[in-house]
Amino acid sequence: MGAAGSHLLRLRGVPHSCGYLPQASPLKGFFAERIIPAENFSGNHVYVTNGAITFDHHGYSSRERLLQHHRKGWAAHSAGWHCTIEKVDFDLLDTAELNQRKMLGPDQYHYDAVLRARRFLQRIDHAEAAERALRIATA
Repeated sequence: MGAAGSHLLRLRGVPHSCGYLPQASPLKGFFAERIIPAENFSGNHVYVTNGAITFDHHGYSSRERLLQHHRKGWAAHSAGWHCTIEKVDFDLLDTAELNQRKMLGPDQYHYDAVLRARRFLQRIDHAEAAERALRIATA
């Protein structure tokens, strides 16, 4: 799977592999982005977005809200914390690619992380949740 097909997620060992959301849901136009903390800071995060709303292990929310929440949380934890946002241009199921970016690959978690990701995604009504998040984001 390429970068467009294998995106994100961490859910107690469900890694970025949940991010093959575009294949697992009827939603179109989602792509993976990555929050990259500045040198010597923790706080890496990968999620999928269409530019207005996002999806990660918390569910759907506005992109602005996710980024504010993430920045606020890490800045409270680590003075001077800051980050950049980049579109993911690598395969999020490729362990070597992930390890180069200081992330774990799906085979480095206990049990079958990809299966857990699929099960997690199947429990969600993506169309309804995304519509609710978009209504809130544009209110």
